[in-house]
Amino acid sequence: MGMFSESVDVACGSDGKPISVQWAGRSYSVCAEPTRWYERRNWWAEESRAPLGSGPGLVDHEIWRVQVLPFTAGVPGDHEETLTLDLTRHLSSGRWRLLRIHDALRPRTA
Repeated sequence: MGMFSESVDVACGSDGKPISVQWAGRSYSVCAEPTRWYERRNWWAEESRAPLGSGPGLVDHEIWRVQVLPFTAGVPGDHEETLTLDLTRHLSSGRWRLLRIHDALRPRTA
């Protein structure tokens, strides 16, 4: 499992769930029901004081686990393996970051 933080573009459906991801110059389609949870962050180590009126996103991170397939010419790839990614959304800015890749990135063989 690789863990890092990299900016990604995520499109969401009307229900707020991720439906596609743009990362590293490639487009991916979410191919399974995404899962959402929240993780506590060390806000006291990052913020000296909580700004008045702040709330959402101060204490917890919103995390989404998605399974994606790469798009090939606008069609999800049939011969590619799914990737399982953990994404986080910064609630006040709406920005998304890639946190983890759960599937090993293996070299392709013929």
